[in-house]
Amino acid sequence: MAYEGMIAETVRVHGHGGELIDAYAARPLGAGPLPGVLVVHHMPGWDEWTREVVRKVAHHGFNAVSPDLHFRQGPGTPKEKADKVRAMGGQIDEQVIGDLSGGAAYLRDLPTANGKVGLIGFCSGGRVAYMAASKMPSLDCCVDCWGGNVMSPPANLNDNQPVAPFDMTADISVPLLGLFGNEDKNPDRDQVDKIEAELKAQGKEYEFHRYDGAGHAFFDYTAGRYQWEQAQDGWEKAFTFFDKHLR
Repeated sequence: MAYEGMIAETVRVHGHGGELIDAYAARPLGAGPLPGVLVVHHMPGWDEWTREVVRKVAHHGFNAVSPDLHFRQGPGTPKEKADKVRAMGGQIDEQVIGDLSGGAAYLRDLPTANGKVGLIGFCSGGRVAYMAASKMPSLDCCVDCWGGNVMSPPANLNDNQPVAPFDMTADISVPLLGLFGNEDKNPDRDQVDKIEAELKAQGKEYEFHRYDGAGHAFFDYTAGRYQWEQAQDGWEKAFTFFDKHLR
């Protein structure tokens, strides 16, 4: 299902409350029908690496789009906008789900769409992936890549993020794939163990893979923590998961 040709461009999607926000989209030039994948960027923002991920997903035969979840903090560099988000207490969960719902609608409206949409998120986007698995039942699957703060202590909750995604586990309604580095500090091994135990106790469809020698952001070669071997295996597992649930 991989196509050599693709179109990649910045588009606008209807985000939370119908507001038009920027998104980066890529799609193969094949006739389809093709599944869609929402790419949820990490806390460093809607940056060049995120765009590369969108194009990588399209190269593997998926329509892909990544809404700029920090759009309302612009204009500015991805770092400047991310700093503003941190200063305001983090992303607003309700707004994020609204923006991603608009991205999912964009994917389903494409003329080459097959009607199925999955989601992959990294870092804070992994936290969002876990949350989306419970809050977006129209999705067909989610991939959580080292999602931090899935288990947030009460002291870390606020008006923007009033409920820890871990406490939404009972409402998860789509298959979930988790990819984690064993050297990560957020989530650390103990947190991943507890999350997996809760998913198992709730009877959810999931699979977790953990990598020795890998810490946080081990897919991201720009972060100085890239681990080639572990990243290649993780990508293979992600695309196998998407093929299973979206084709």
